[in-house]
Amino acid sequence: MNALAPLLALFLLGTAQAAELHIQLGSGERTWQTAELLAHPQAQSVEIAEDVSYKRAMRYRAVPLSALLDGIAPGDHLQAVALDGFAAELPAASLLASQGAKAWLAVEDPAQPWPPLGQGKPSAGPFYLVWTDPAASQIGPEQWPFQVSRIRQLAPVAQRFPALLPAAEASAEVQAGFAQFQKHCLACHRLNGAGDSAFGPDLNIPHNPTEYLGEAFLRLYIRDPQSLRKWPQGRMPGFSAAVLSERELSELLGYLQHMAKHRR
Repeated sequence: MNALAPLLALFLLGTAQAAELHIQLGSGERTWQTAELLAHPQAQSVEIAEDVSYKRAMRYRAVPLSALLDGIAPGDHLQAVALDGFAAELPAASLLASQGAKAWLAVEDPAQPWPPLGQGKPSAGPFYLVWTDPAASQIGPEQWPFQVSRIRQLAPVAQRFPALLPAAEASAEVQAGFAQFQKHCLACHRLNGAGDSAFGPDLNIPHNPTEYLGEAFLRLYIRDPQSLRKWPQGRMPGFSAAVLSERELSELLGYLQHMAKHRR
């Protein structure tokens, strides 16, 4: 019996189960069951040419995310929370767009489970936010949350977490870096104790990475984390120049350097 335990564990990892997705909007809250979403009138087969999580082409049964966001306007702000504590901040305008990059909620069918994300890992299900034509709107990897359990409408980041704000006298570059931090870092990290993610470490308490890594090594780490510190459990993705340009990376580092002097 003991000899079969590892095989049973691997089998269970690759087996999807019916799940619930909680959507909390200003108009109220709704819980969607897997079967409801698979049978949604707008559900269809979607081909994702370069899937961020699986690193290859994938096909999903998916619903346009806009179809699940009744009453949401382009100026609103939403957050997708994953089972592991990852919390992606998502401007509603990108989720509602009908041209350029389009957001889809991929739904894992228990009868046809998706492959695991790696050896000993679960799949990206039960719900996964994927994009068609992501380059058209500069959609970054942090905007592809998988294992999503909840989508909720919230106030913008700057209103919810004033401890993240640069000082009033901060330069335009630092302000731009704050925008890059929100897009690429806040889904995994807090800063000054502020943020909703429970996934990665705080980037200012007790120390800011710009204080213990030289700029060249920090740039290398952000581009390719495993090239600087290789370990099997490393989960931070690399940010290529196509996702985060050299200018945007400099802005992000400028924001971090600024916030090292504003530890709260």
